[in-house]
Amino acid sequence: MGGQLTAKGRATRSRIVVGAAAVLREKGVGSATLEDVMARTGTSKSQLFHYFPAGKDALLVAVAQFEADQVLEDQQPYLGCLDSWEAWERWRDVVIERYEAQGDECPLGSLFLQIGRSTPGARAIVVELMRRWQESLAAGIRSLQAAGRLPAVLDVDTRAAALLAAIQGGVSILLSTGQSTHLRAALGQGIADLRLAGGAGR
Repeated sequence: MGGQLTAKGRATRSRIVVGAAAVLREKGVGSATLEDVMARTGTSKSQLFHYFPAGKDALLVAVAQFEADQVLEDQQPYLGCLDSWEAWERWRDVVIERYEAQGDECPLGSLFLQIGRSTPGARAIVVELMRRWQESLAAGIRSLQAAGRLPAVLDVDTRAAALLAAIQGGVSILLSTGQSTHLRAALGQGIADLRLAGGAGR
């Protein structure tokens, strides 16, 4: 539907999604209602169903997409310019700070528990998030190769996939324990291994 909307309609739909995301973060996916969203965003029920004809599930999928986009946006500008070891370290710190601030509640994970990965479009959101994230990491590694800080023979995609897996594992433990120790270790070791591949002095 997004492609058929006017600029004003897209702005209204976006306002509803952002407001709904705030409500869900505050009240939890299981407790928040459409009435809460309408009150927060100043929209009527007819407006809500105009933009989300399938009702709450469609709105939850839209919020899941917003939260997925936010995961990457929160890592900018560092994720988009990993062209030096200093940039990688700044990115590492931003990732750790983001997930420490989030704590043991994951908005995106909670949404998927509610709507289920079988809901149309839900699994695609996660697949696309991981693809974009891994591609950004791979682009950063290639930047280091272009600068002569990593060897050209390095398997970029495998290194990027391993880094992403390390992050996800660390975040999973953080969500279970409330502790960021493993996330810090995983990111620190992942970057250290990259530096080692390029030679410690580079």
